[in-house]
Amino acid sequence: MTTTRTARSGIRGRITALRESRDRDRGQTAVEFLGMTPFIILIMLVLWECALIGYTFSLAGNAADVAARKGSGAEYGAGAACRAGAMKDLPDAWSDGAQVRCSGGSRLYEATVKLKVPVLVPGLFDLDTEITGKAGSPREDPR
Repeated sequence: MTTTRTARSGIRGRITALRESRDRDRGQTAVEFLGMTPFIILIMLVLWECALIGYTFSLAGNAADVAARKGSGAEYGAGAACRAGAMKDLPDAWSDGAQVRCSGGSRLYEATVKLKVPVLVPGLFDLDTEITGKAGSPREDPR
């Protein structure tokens, strides 16, 4: 019995010591969270900018594809139809600096659309990145 009582008192002593050290660490989690908050926000901004870059790739490719189809199917004013088709579905942030180049050969009508990636926080940093989308569409016979 002596051994059991000693073991119990030893365990109780350790538990009491752990409780005392836990009371000294009170608020530590809040301090660590406040210290990590700027890094968490920065990582979220970088991830959002990466999402904008990916969305710009998608928009440039889709705009070039639509432009080439509109240009190849137009009977008159293929260049105007090409430009209108490219600009039709672009959001305002991308359509401001969009460059559309349309050219038609004898069999293939090609369109190239260059879009500038918008920046989430304009004053913080500026990406001078342009994404190019290219597409071609076979000319339709005007029979």
